[in-house]
Amino acid sequence: MRSLSVLSALSAVSVSSVLCTAAATLPAVAETGARTGTGAGAGAEAGAGAGAEAGAGVGAGVGGETGASAFPRLGWDVKQTGVTSRLRGLSPVSRDVVWASGSEGTVLRTADGGRSWSDVGPPGTEALQFRDVEALGPREAVVLSIGEGADSRVYRTDDAGRTWAETFRNDEPRAFYDCMAFFDREHGLAMSDPVDGRFRILSTGDGGRSWRVLPSDGMPAALPGEAGFAASGQCLTTSGERDVWLATGGADRSRVFHSRDRGLTWTVSDTPIPAADPARGVFALAFRGPRHGIAVGGDYRPDQQSPMAAALTRDGGRTWRPAASAPPAYRSGVTWLPFPPFAAVAVGPSGSDVTLTSGRTWTTFDTGSFDTVSCTLRAGCWASGEQGRVARLRLG
Repeated sequence: MRSLSVLSALSAVSVSSVLCTAAATLPAVAETGARTGTGAGAGAEAGAGAGAEAGAGVGAGVGGETGASAFPRLGWDVKQTGVTSRLRGLSPVSRDVVWASGSEGTVLRTADGGRSWSDVGPPGTEALQFRDVEALGPREAVVLSIGEGADSRVYRTDDAGRTWAETFRNDEPRAFYDCMAFFDREHGLAMSDPVDGRFRILSTGDGGRSWRVLPSDGMPAALPGEAGFAASGQCLTTSGERDVWLATGGADRSRVFHSRDRGLTWTVSDTPIPAADPARGVFALAFRGPRHGIAVGGDYRPDQQSPMAAALTRDGGRTWRPAASAPPAYRSGVTWLPFPPFAAVAVGPSGSDVTLTSGRTWTTFDTGSFDTVSCTLRAGCWASGEQGRVARLRLG
């Protein structure tokens, strides 16, 4: 969304004991290379959790919910990256390798779990904003820069950022690409704000080495003023081999689009997250399997309230209902935790929140500023944001 360019200038609770146990055993889990419910990765989806929700046991809540006194605490261990760029793109791969991207052409990579970081961005791109990065392996990554016309570009590296190939440059002056997501190492999509009244979808089948614009006849018409938000790389998310969801705002209501065939045809549903303003709507989505999803957003202006900043679905996005207890302010990023199966974390400029009830209730556990968040089985959970902030989630 074009109005999101102003974002560059903006500036504890307890968790179920099963989460603590799971965290202690994560190094022994076979690495999938997939991000949990955030739309990237190869291999099986982490933390999928089949079956009906229990609402008890590991789903017991936080704060005022049951069993809180027995739980360890959550917090962020901030890593020193050596940069001051705002990092809205994030993609952990393993316990050692994490990618992050952001303003001023910045692409960061660590190979030692965040102890040291290398700025490996494509040369000559200092004027670009890399709002999304998708790691396809320890040495392979794809980054998306946002903006009108030729500012929307995609670059790919196969050698940990030593060299890059520009694989897409937008030649449609009305297009503005916001985010991208991958189903596996080869198949992925990128999303643009509407052109000729419909959201534009870019597709790759070779790991981002080449791209094509998909036909728009399967895309429902956009509402007046409707667009996506390039705030966290999570306005587009995937689950499994073919399901993908797209989040919007800016119009008289916020909506979520869903495709079951990798972006060829779409359905669309309203959400209860308020819109009716270019600064309001759904900013990020996360899905745990094809049915259970969370949407977060609000109003990104710091002087504006964000009531009903979270919603959830149990039917793949056909219907959405508001969280019974939402985060207290605008949130731009969300991800499912690897364990327990109903836990997720949301982040924004004013804090981080956790849910143990698939998004029904949320409790704030940190007041630091982050823009995006992502988890994998072996890499744990990471967040990134303004002033080069990158952090790893700590339990206990």
